[in-house]
Amino acid sequence: MHTLQKVTHSRLPLWALPKDWPRQGSHIALADIEFKGAKIDRITPSALFENSSPRSASAPALAPSLMQTHDTVLDLKGALVLPGLMDAHTHIDKTLTLQRIGEVKPGLLNAIQAMMLDRAQWSPSDIRSRATQALQWAHAAGVCHLRTHCDWWEPTTTPLAWEVLKDLATEWHSRIQVSRSALIPLTLFKDLNTALELAKVVSQSNAPSHRACLGGFIHTSNWDPQALKHLFEAAQRFELDVDLHVDEELQPSAQGLQSIATLVTEMRFLGRVVCGHTCALAQKSDKEALGILDQVAQSGLTLVTLPVTNLWLQDATPHRTPRLRGMTLIKEARARGIPVLMGSDNVQDPFCAMGSYDPLEAMIIGTPMGQLGQAFDHWSQSICQTAWLQSKYESDSAHALQPGAQANLVIFTQANATGFPSQTLPRVIVRDALVL
Repeated sequence: MHTLQKVTHSRLPLWALPKDWPRQGSHIALADIEFKGAKIDRITPSALFENSSPRSASAPALAPSLMQTHDTVLDLKGALVLPGLMDAHTHIDKTLTLQRIGEVKPGLLNAIQAMMLDRAQWSPSDIRSRATQALQWAHAAGVCHLRTHCDWWEPTTTPLAWEVLKDLATEWHSRIQVSRSALIPLTLFKDLNTALELAKVVSQSNAPSHRACLGGFIHTSNWDPQALKHLFEAAQRFELDVDLHVDEELQPSAQGLQSIATLVTEMRFLGRVVCGHTCALAQKSDKEALGILDQVAQSGLTLVTLPVTNLWLQDATPHRTPRLRGMTLIKEARARGIPVLMGSDNVQDPFCAMGSYDPLEAMIIGTPMGQLGQAFDHWSQSICQTAWLQSKYESDSAHALQPGAQANLVIFTQANATGFPSQTLPRVIVRDALVL
């Protein structure tokens, strides 16, 4: 490893550049990024502009070995650059269990049943081993911030995994910021006193390096509007952010997302509220769905879509090719200014056989799934923008690719903006201005 003072001629995404960034027609000025210690000091336009043809025509793709230099200034020759990646929604407590479970019947509820049976053999060492592998994979991919949900099925007993993941979050703090959300069935919030006790235990698990979130599983199979209200009342009482699994199904009657948007507005909820999945939104009529998104925009929710697991679980019937994609209305959400993130979700467990904790894998599947044009310039934000998860109880800090932010970069040595996220596996990771 060696320390950089500057990288030159980097191609940054449009979402990270100021509106007055120089252009020549459709060509965008490349950027020089200067570091001061472990922070970004300045970002200024280079003298060169990107070429509209593939990079190989005028600026050959960089082999990773060429990046391994002891120079303190690195000329990227137009290579694509993103800030350190974020995996906004994972389950590292469950990860890598499928190999011992074997075949699982299709569908979400069957996966839940298989997971509950496997959980009986969990131990702290088992959880630590599997979760550590997940963090190692994420770190190698360039992830700097990872949020993991943690199953919590008993009202009075803290899960083994919750404490193991807290210890790992502390141990990994200098490499990955790990935040946790307690994934609790909505039925456990039916009694307000129980809801308050759950929130109290979660709040006591905060640490200087990370805050914990109160979470829940909101589905037509357990729908209870009073329990949902109790969840938010408890979170408000203990100043907790909320990160929920919402309407992870294809039932048009699902009410979770709209009810959450209404509650957050009526209660003037103070914390950050994140809603993952919301698959059912795409099954509603355009009029109803867009009306709900208008409410979501007004209430300030963040949405997270999980392309790989959504495809794996939704519209799943034995011996039948699925017809429905299971992706929420992310284009319509972004058009309303709603923050939209992508995450890996489940990795090699009963919920999804695939995965590697590389957020680009979610983008590789999500881009054609959602027909997302200009993925690098506009949609790469969905795997980088930590501001959309940051707690509202914390002071603002400099975010990705801004002066004052951590000097964490992911350099794609062979990709180009037109074909992104193809050819993104070859990459060079810079952390705190150190080339790894």
